[in-house]
Amino acid sequence: MPEKNEKLKRSAVFLDQGGTIIYDDRRDKNITRDSFIPGAFEALRKLQEKHLLFIVTNQSSVGLGKMSREDAECLNSNVMKMLVEGGIRITEHYACMHKRDDECECIKPKPFFLHKAAEEYLVDLQSSFVIGDHPHDVEFGEKVGAKGLYVLTGHGEKHRGDLPHGVTVFSSVNEASDWIIQQ
Repeated sequence: MPEKNEKLKRSAVFLDQGGTIIYDDRRDKNITRDSFIPGAFEALRKLQEKHLLFIVTNQSSVGLGKMSREDAECLNSNVMKMLVEGGIRITEHYACMHKRDDECECIKPKPFFLHKAAEEYLVDLQSSFVIGDHPHDVEFGEKVGAKGLYVLTGHGEKHRGDLPHGVTVFSSVNEASDWIIQQ
């Protein structure tokens, strides 16, 4: 018999930020509607009808000294502000600002933020999805039983050959959202 809390668990969609919902070359904190990949707002509006939405982003440019922590936090805050203005509800925005060789616990594909969301927001990871433009985004989701979806925006086309066999690939987050809704 399932635990009482099992009935309360919800599915979620975990979205990479750069290259998935905003253009990946964003290293400045100024965000406008044009900073978002076409169709992102529409996709997120559709997804939020049945799923909690989270952003999980690696911002190693901070750890590498290419961007200050303050500017990265301002960028993230501005992304969230634009999404709210567009009618999008993001449950939580998680950002790892370490460089890969710091070997931190929060950098994707380590599932730290997925476990955190599952615990804090009663997310059922096995009925959830991860959308991103790097092979580590797919691995990130699949480590916990979520379905990893790959988009060809951002770095997607460049790293497509690095994907394991059988990964579901879409042209954009909008196309991926349509697929999720049909599941």
